[in-house]
Amino acid sequence: PSLHMTSVASSTALVTTTPIWTALLLRLRGHRPPTLAWLGMGLAILGVVILTGVDLSASPRALLGDALALLGGVAAAGYVLLGAEVRRSVSTTAYAYVCYTTTSVLLLMTCLVAGAQLGGYGGTTWLRLAVLTVTAQLLGHTLINRVVKGLGPSVTSTAILLETPGAALIAALWLGQMPPVAAYPALAVILGGLALVIMADGKNPSPSGEPAR
Repeated sequence: PSLHMTSVASSTALVTTTPIWTALLLRLRGHRPPTLAWLGMGLAILGVVILTGVDLSASPRALLGDALALLGGVAAAGYVLLGAEVRRSVSTTAYAYVCYTTTSVLLLMTCLVAGAQLGGYGGTTWLRLAVLTVTAQLLGHTLINRVVKGLGPSVTSTAILLETPGAALIAALWLGQMPPVAAYPALAVILGGLALVIMADGKNPSPSGEPAR
C-alpha cells in the first residue's frame, strides 16, 4: 500500500531504515552497538538514498505512505531480531516451516478481508509469481534465517540493504534496463557501510544480540 500512496523512491529509502531500528531495539534490550556500527549503518543507508533519492511530499496521503514504509522497516528489524533469538535453539528448516506457514495463513486472511484478487491471472503472471516465491521467499528469506544465527542481527539487517542495488543490476541483466549511474557508487557506499558494521560486530562480545556484559 505504501507504494500506491507515496513515491517508490521515498518508500524504498524509508523501508531500508531496518538497520537503525535493529540497533535501537537491541539498545532497548541492553545491548549497546559500538559507534563504528552506527557509522556503518548510516553509511549503508546513505548508499540507498544515493541510488533511490528521497522525494518526500507534504500531502497527507504521501505522508501515510511514508509512515507505512517506516513501519515496514521496523517490522523487518523485528523479524531479524526474532529470527536471531529463535535460531539459537531451532534449526533453519523448522523455523522456516513454522514462520512461512504462519505468515502465509495471515496473508491469506488479510487478502480475504481486503478483497484482494487471488486468481484470474495469466500463465506468465503465475510463472513470475512462482519465480518470486522460490527466489525471494524460499531462497532469500531462508538464507537470511540461516545466516542470522552466526552473523547476528546488526550485520544481517545491514546486508539486506544490498537488495536495492542488486535489484538494479538484476533488472539490467533480465529486463535490459540499464542501472542508473548512481547504482555503482551507491553499491560501493553500501558495501563500505557493511564492512564497518562487520568490523564493529567482530569487536562486539555479543553478536547474536544478547545484552553485552
